[in-house]
Amino acid sequence: MNDGVLSVVAYSDGASRGNPGPASFGAVVYDEAGAELRHISQALGFATNNQAEYQGAIAALEAALDLGASAVELRMDSELIVRQLEGRYRVRNPKLRPLYERLLELRGRFRRFAVKHVPREKNRVADRLANEALDREAT
Repeated sequence: MNDGVLSVVAYSDGASRGNPGPASFGAVVYDEAGAELRHISQALGFATNNQAEYQGAIAALEAALDLGASAVELRMDSELIVRQLEGRYRVRNPKLRPLYERLLELRGRFRRFAVKHVPREKNRVADRLANEALDREAT
């Protein structure tokens, strides 16, 4: 915490087996020292990978807000969604538009917000959580 601002780092990932197919997301929130504050893992039913990625990002930001964070850095391995949040790519898919708008609404609730593309290897925990949710649904 600095100057009364709880800053967190949130990782999120989505998975879809079949794209579209059975889908899920995973998200994990850390404090600035790297201690895990919360993790989320949920099956979504039938969705595309991009829909699952968006749902993971939404869950990560909702968790950060629930923890009282006012500053967040969202890290994802989805280059598409990162670039859409940066305004570099337009959201052309009508099924993604409401998810994108929800992310924008959540983003606006933070004093400070940053989004960063990370390689898949740096997003292993969120990826594992997403796959665990899919595996739970499959059994």
